[in-house]
Amino acid sequence: MISIETETDIEQLRRVARLLEAENQRLHKRLVELTGLLRTATGENAVQLELELSRLQDQLSRINQDIYGPSSEKRGRGDDGTTTPKEKQPRKGHGPTEQPLLPAIEVIHKLDPADEICPKCGDHLEEWEGQFETAEEIDVVERSFRIVRHQRQKSRCECGHIETALGPPKLIPGGRYSVDFAVAVALAKYGYHMPLTRQEKEMRRQGLVVSSQTLWDQIFALARHLEPSFEALRAYVLSSLVIGVDETTWRLMETKASKKWWVWTICRQDAVFHAIHPHRSTAAARTTLDGFAGDTIVVDGYYAYTSLLKSYSESGLSPPFQIAACWVHARRGFHKAAPDYPQAEEMLDLIAKLYEIEGRVAALDGEERHARLGDLRRAESATIVAEIKTWLRTTPARKGSSLGLAITYMLDRWSALEVFLSRPDVPIDNLLTERVIRPIAVGRKNHYGSRSQRGTFVAALFYSLIESAELAGVDPGVYLKEAALRAIANPGTVTLPHSLVAAPAAAQAAA
Repeated sequence: MISIETETDIEQLRRVARLLEAENQRLHKRLVELTGLLRTATGENAVQLELELSRLQDQLSRINQDIYGPSSEKRGRGDDGTTTPKEKQPRKGHGPTEQPLLPAIEVIHKLDPADEICPKCGDHLEEWEGQFETAEEIDVVERSFRIVRHQRQKSRCECGHIETALGPPKLIPGGRYSVDFAVAVALAKYGYHMPLTRQEKEMRRQGLVVSSQTLWDQIFALARHLEPSFEALRAYVLSSLVIGVDETTWRLMETKASKKWWVWTICRQDAVFHAIHPHRSTAAARTTLDGFAGDTIVVDGYYAYTSLLKSYSESGLSPPFQIAACWVHARRGFHKAAPDYPQAEEMLDLIAKLYEIEGRVAALDGEERHARLGDLRRAESATIVAEIKTWLRTTPARKGSSLGLAITYMLDRWSALEVFLSRPDVPIDNLLTERVIRPIAVGRKNHYGSRSQRGTFVAALFYSLIESAELAGVDPGVYLKEAALRAIANPGTVTLPHSLVAAPAAAQAAA
């Protein structure tokens, strides 16, 4: 299924636009026909025609929104809570952005000999000691490659014994490429979404002749050393009491006809784990959550999670966890309905109040945040949620309309939407998981997917480790190198990004 908001393929978007425009014209034609028939219809026929006319108007509105409407879900807000056009903010002064992390060098520019004569009196100009007019510019030092020849010194004894000094650690025994090189290739592909063929061309321009197959060999060897850490990362995420779960598509291109596979993502506040499966079924959801030691998963409205809980009950087992529904997904239906049903704005305002309450503790962390958020949710959020429930049950809406579908969506998941009220550790939505899954969506637009099942494993590994390092506040390149070096020195060594955060803190405490 194509999402207009996220699709970047221009040709694909043009095809979608043509289809939508054709459907738009067909509906307009039918709308004219129904309007003519309605003028002469009476009784039950008139009622049926009015219902069909209402449905057509709803469909036309949705199509026009897809073609011409804004894709953002943000709303301008007036002082009275009503929707207003977004006001243009006064332009702030803008100077150069500070760059404290960049090294700085000074270059002194002197007058040319021809300019050392004063244009006013003709005397010789003398340099004014310590006086300069200073201006900064950002320059680039292009990446370069080099050959490092490691001379391993040999030592011998009179008895005939010879010892040779150790060389640097190698990803592949006897390999020609360094650990740093493999880390740079992996980061470029899975952190910055550069296909290996594109990297190959850039490296050739910089003087290094290398094939994309050789680049793949390096990142695959790096992945093999990092595999224990990847497996430990899954256990770490599943050990959390609350996790977010989401899924998105991935292409496996083993044959000429590519197959649609699925990336299943589990996420906690400081780590994420991706696994790529051939299915988006209830069985895949069970595999993804196998070993989950917590009690709550935060999800969107996809059926596989409720189906999984139902399968436990049908087997006579107690469900091992509960579902907390995402309020952002519940809100989206009313955002789509608002252009045609002004009463949907009332629901958007109520949900906005819930997020205003959540925002009051955004700057807090840890136990302090949980304590304060728990008090706010019990005292204020619960009252708003009760008001939302009353609104859903008392607001009339035609079945099948955009407003009716939004109301049904929320009522069907009502108990799951209420979970956050009694659990301050449960987020109100699943946006964190959506954010950490976004790099995968960007990556597949650049290199389209994987050419083998082995490639799906490598992609899942590097996306997981790189994004977990970023969530933990560790430089991904530093982390990948350190984890690889430890695993090369002691095969099977597990290194999670959080251990690199804890190590400096422990050393500082000891000092």
